[in-house]
Amino acid sequence: MVATLRHPQPIGRAPQRKPIAARGASRMVAKEPLASRLPKPDFSVLKRLTWPLLLVVLGFGTYEAAQRLLPYADRPIARVSVQGELSYISQQVVQERIAPYVSASFFTVDLAAMRGELEQMPWIAHAEVRRVWPDQVSIRLEEQLPVARWGNEALLNNQGEAFAPRELAHYENLPLLSGPKRAQQQVMQQYQVLSQMLRPLGFSIARLELREHGSWFLSTGQGVELLLGRDHLVEKIRRLSTIHDKVLKEQIANIARIDLRYANGLAVAWRTPVAPTAVATAAVQ
Repeated sequence: MVATLRHPQPIGRAPQRKPIAARGASRMVAKEPLASRLPKPDFSVLKRLTWPLLLVVLGFGTYEAAQRLLPYADRPIARVSVQGELSYISQQVVQERIAPYVSASFFTVDLAAMRGELEQMPWIAHAEVRRVWPDQVSIRLEEQLPVARWGNEALLNNQGEAFAPRELAHYENLPLLSGPKRAQQQVMQQYQVLSQMLRPLGFSIARLELREHGSWFLSTGQGVELLLGRDHLVEKIRRLSTIHDKVLKEQIANIARIDLRYANGLAVAWRTPVAPTAVATAAVQ
């Protein structure tokens, strides 16, 4: 048998409790270090100023270095190359024109002035000038493309822009276009359209004129004159094409003039008397 001994607790004695702090007593708080309580310095303004200052210093240093090294890197121009398909001017003429600019050095040559000088030449439509390291200048030229004569004063390129070379007498084989000075591009556009429409009929344009009152006159290389009036030129040429194939084709050698100023027809003026059966006036319904 096992016996368990228990100590009897004293009767009437309450269990012990932890002492309770009196109300209103304050707790002890640890003091913070003095360094943490001081305001921290603000370096944001200094950071914002640092990069601009560095860039200024770097730029000034680069400029100074360039000024010191430039005399050693800059060389006289040793070669000028001229590129482009040249049919109306020679490279020798181009070289002579730019000779005053070539005496400068590689960095001091005035490319803009050289380009302007070249484009003042009548046969130069566009010039591109650039440096090629270490001592060359490259020039690429685009010549004017003469399409027609503009009166007795100039030639017209394919954009309807006038230019006046000295050798105008050498281009009498080109079509002669004329009209008010402000209408150069309009006349060129009509010439291109009408040329394309008349070519299937066997006609080429020798002369196209926009007259004072806005009427158009055309003379073909085959000696036939066309009076076109003021408007609806495309419709009138289509009408001529229809009647040409049906009636006029066999008699074209005897026709001096075709008047297309009618609303629905045309009139023909003959060179020599023709048979009574020939049609002098035709109408399109």
